[in-house]
Amino acid sequence: MKNNKKFCSSIFPFFLSIFCLPHLLLQADASAAPEDFIRQPPRKIVYTQHKRSESEPQQVHVSLVGKDNMRVTWITEANHVPSTVEYGPEPGKYIGKETGEHSSYHYFFYRSGKIHNVKIGPLDPNTTYYYRCGGYGPEFSFKTPPASFPIEFVVVGDLGQTEWTESTLSHVDNKDYDVLLLPGDLSYADTNQDLWDSFGRLVEPYSSRRPWMVTEGNHEMEIFPILHPQGFKAYNARWRMPYEESGSTSNLYYSFDVAGAHIIMLGSYTDFDQDSHQLKWLEADLGRIDRGKTPWVVVLVHAPWYNTNTAHQGEGESMRKAMEELLYKARVDVVFAGHVHAYERFTRIYDKKADSCGPVYITIGDGGNREGLALTFKNPASPLSLYREPSFGHGRLRILDENRAHWSWHRNNDSDAFMADEVWLDNLSKSKACRDGKDEQSVKDEL
Repeated sequence: MKNNKKFCSSIFPFFLSIFCLPHLLLQADASAAPEDFIRQPPRKIVYTQHKRSESEPQQVHVSLVGKDNMRVTWITEANHVPSTVEYGPEPGKYIGKETGEHSSYHYFFYRSGKIHNVKIGPLDPNTTYYYRCGGYGPEFSFKTPPASFPIEFVVVGDLGQTEWTESTLSHVDNKDYDVLLLPGDLSYADTNQDLWDSFGRLVEPYSSRRPWMVTEGNHEMEIFPILHPQGFKAYNARWRMPYEESGSTSNLYYSFDVAGAHIIMLGSYTDFDQDSHQLKWLEADLGRIDRGKTPWVVVLVHAPWYNTNTAHQGEGESMRKAMEELLYKARVDVVFAGHVHAYERFTRIYDKKADSCGPVYITIGDGGNREGLALTFKNPASPLSLYREPSFGHGRLRILDENRAHWSWHRNNDSDAFMADEVWLDNLSKSKACRDGKDEQSVKDEL
């Protein structure tokens, strides 16, 4: 009977995704990649099995929550396992123990395991902690971010769970970092809930060791009329973010501080118009930022506001019109997006024109999704688009101090991660002209 339920939970969403969900149509190549670079095709989905007992933790991931705290999230198949985490700065020696909460959810014939969420802390910065979940299974460890600069973020969107995903995660893991930021489209489960479990197991070796901070994409919606009209059921249950701590009323948008950076995660697939809770929250959140304490402000959103790829044209436009002015007046430094399965970096922009007081816009929806790459860019290229390439990869934002940061994009080239694009960024809050509200705009090129 259990096997029959698992079959039904898998096969029904499979046919649902074929007939009800749109698919990206890929076309001919136009990129900034060197002529001798051979772009690899999409690769097959990797299904990661559960190899521990029903009482042992699986799908372990950690996330930042409030000041000096971490949330540990995991799933067990057994219901008797307590939602407790033991932790300490030495292996096997636990000086702290916290109890949290648990939940589960149904989706058609699927019933999730017991989802545990435990907040631990206060924790010291830049310190490795060892922890055990629920009193069962292996010991894990994570390192807390530093309290001040320098700090390094990995940014990767549209991750999925393919052989390209494995390559991306391997390249990410080749060099240390402090926090991973993911602007939407995590598992590509698309209503097949077993793929959520598989994704959690796939990323556990990475997400259990460094905080993963995520926001939703279109593949997290999983809306079905009447039965599941609200959407995001699995996403909200499995990937709880610190929205309450930032004054948000929704797990779909929130913010947090880490070291000297204020990170804002926006929701492309919840209301964002003038009367929406999200827009009012964003305005209040931006108003609370102290650039003396957090001089860098970074925003993540799924659907890009600027895009010269032929895929997903205009899908972020209404959100841009609603929110762009707020970000510009707050002197946001960088805006990252996913959705388009390619990499593209723009100059500083405001209202479709080059503006040295506007954010740098970067699309990085190339983590390893099953749909493949968005191969076609518009030609001729806009002068606002400084680098664009449809290849799988990941990015790194290393903030050195309150003045400068270094951004680099690393193309997946099978066994090697090749740094194909890089740029130095100056902090906008340190620009006298931008602080005074003057326009340093020197170019009037329109997108």
